[in-house]
Amino acid sequence: MPKRRKKRVVEVILSIIFISIISVLGLGKINEIKPDYQENVILEGNADNFLKIYFFDVGQADSILITHNNENILIDAGTNEMGTTVVKKLQDLGITKLNYVIGTHPHEDHIGGLDDVIQNFEIEHIYMPKVQTNMKTFEEVLDAVIDKGMKIETPNVGDGFAIGEVNCEIMQCGTGTKEEQENLNLSSIVLRATYKEQSYLFMGDSEKENEQARKWEKTNVLKVGHHGSSTSTSEEFLKQVSPQIAIISVGKDNNYGHPSDEIIKRLEQEGISIYRTDEKGTIVITSDGKQNQISWERK
Repeated sequence: MPKRRKKRVVEVILSIIFISIISVLGLGKINEIKPDYQENVILEGNADNFLKIYFFDVGQADSILITHNNENILIDAGTNEMGTTVVKKLQDLGITKLNYVIGTHPHEDHIGGLDDVIQNFEIEHIYMPKVQTNMKTFEEVLDAVIDKGMKIETPNVGDGFAIGEVNCEIMQCGTGTKEEQENLNLSSIVLRATYKEQSYLFMGDSEKENEQARKWEKTNVLKVGHHGSSTSTSEEFLKQVSPQIAIISVGKDNNYGHPSDEIIKRLEQEGISIYRTDEKGTIVITSDGKQNQISWERK
């Protein structure tokens, strides 16, 4: 037998033996496992005191949980179809009470699941902008609020509140202007949260008009507005906020072309680390107040 062929036969035999060993050890199914992955950041202190922010994978929609010291904020609840999914995600985390529920604006991909959330959890405050629509989704949320014996509150810009040691401020909130009624994205509630040295900005579906309406503080983590649409995240706004991390909540192969290539390029040019729910699944930020650790579920 020629040496080259003999060598090839040996390689094949060794490969079969290797595969057999892997199968016996149960490693052959490793591709079926979906572990959490984490950026190489070491946090300090007691893990029970860490801030956690969950950017739930709810397709082409938004749903974010901020939790610290057993107090919780839910920002949006995905689409109608995702309502039960959001409820289960919260329940799986042991959540029974939400101190604040924020419906950033009355589009179905943000408030569709709110009625399910309202029905299933104890809630202290429900915030929504001062705009109304005749959409069925919006009316279902109103019905759920009434059935719960609650009232929707509309916060003012500059209002502050806290959960645990996390301080929150309302940066923008719709007041029912004609422009907001015509484009509900413009009515989005924008929240900025600060935990010790770290800060987080949640833009809802705010657009460039919102970004130009005020000055913005530098912020470590930016939840990108409007799923990464080119209608948001203007160059001037991004330079003001100057985040290190950008989170984009977006559905895989969505019909809107989100996120925009233009916005991805803009973020990359600024050296910002980008994390997308369509690529990672649910994304989790864990912070000790000095650093942010990023973990996710590989899709």
